[in-house]
Amino acid sequence: MYFITSIKIAYIALTTHKLRSFLTILGIVIGITSVIMVFSAGEGVKSLLLGQIESWGSDMVEVEIKTPSASQTSIENATSMVMGVSITTLKEADAQAILEHPNISNVYSGNIGQAMVTYADQAKMLQLWGVSPSYIDMDASEVEEGRFFTEDENKSLARVAVIGSEIKKKFFGDQEAIGKNIKIDKNSYKVIGVMEERGDIMYMNMDEWIYMPIRTLQKLVMGVDHVMFIMGKIINMDLADATAQDLTLLMRDRHGITDPVKDDFAVITMEEAIEIYGSILGAVTLLLMAIVAVSLIVGGVGIMNIMFVSVTERTSEIGLRKAVGASEKKILSQFLWEAITLTFIGGIIGIIFGLLISLLTSIGAQSQGLDWPFIVKPTAIIISAGASIIIGLIFGIVPARRAAKMDPIMALRHER
Repeated sequence: MYFITSIKIAYIALTTHKLRSFLTILGIVIGITSVIMVFSAGEGVKSLLLGQIESWGSDMVEVEIKTPSASQTSIENATSMVMGVSITTLKEADAQAILEHPNISNVYSGNIGQAMVTYADQAKMLQLWGVSPSYIDMDASEVEEGRFFTEDENKSLARVAVIGSEIKKKFFGDQEAIGKNIKIDKNSYKVIGVMEERGDIMYMNMDEWIYMPIRTLQKLVMGVDHVMFIMGKIINMDLADATAQDLTLLMRDRHGITDPVKDDFAVITMEEAIEIYGSILGAVTLLLMAIVAVSLIVGGVGIMNIMFVSVTERTSEIGLRKAVGASEKKILSQFLWEAITLTFIGGIIGIIFGLLISLLTSIGAQSQGLDWPFIVKPTAIIISAGASIIIGLIFGIVPARRAAKMDPIMALRHER
């Protein structure tokens, strides 16, 4: 009964100064809105990334180049790649050795390049994907028109290309693309196929890729004899980790590496890739939550300041209540409930705004072709509501204690 009475008194006190109460809880509203958005964005990005990683094939294992002495996900490795450090030890022969593993059913090698591609009076800088012919058998991509290149074309360095659906639209429109010639770095290549629309994968638009035989890209475009990555299809996923360990030992043996620190390659299963991205996303989420926590603390300080003002303004009321028998506990409880009510109201408004903004973000992302679901787990709402109550409790206790400890005689003498 006393609990309900305290809430009513707190409500009356807060509605007496509506504008001041609104401005006071604004910091809490912004903070809790941010909490919901961080949780929702984290889940949305996680779902998006996991979906895109799995679209490569959950039964895949990748062997890719890396800088020796650096972990595959380290800043050092990324910086080295950006600065142009070239790792040239991974070869197509490694792919054939991987294919001999009893738990690998198929492999393809890949290189990535970039070149100016022209057709008629149109030109665009595009990404070139040089892959083994077996790529089309392992990847989820499909040829919509024409065909994919063959092993004979790969061996003979044939100047053929399979283009993405967006390139077809940009260069050829409604015209037939098969049999036409496009220029890549001023050399002519015959279009033999058009890939079906695939969309973005890992923030790369696959519909703007040009696929060509890997040896053609190596020899005629890039002038190299190494590959950047090798993908293998795992037969028994229960043995995925063991297979990855076997491939690691195989690559060390082939590359003459005895010290694991000097590995110039990394072997990653899709499950490991998901774990890596999950860890990175978790770290980013924690960082964002730390920033949000600062805004909530600032909002809490605002609550404390306004509660001190309220205590000062109501000094005579406090003295009168204590004079007629109100205990320190009841005075403390009253002001504490006012602070909690303020922050809880702010929390509820923040949750509503957070859900609304998260929903609009999801709708906007989906309108751009991204598979970004609207996900807000119940735990996010519970944590947000709980955080708002705890902030009211923490930042309201000091002003409430000051009110409870007031001397009733001095309080009654106080002039407004």
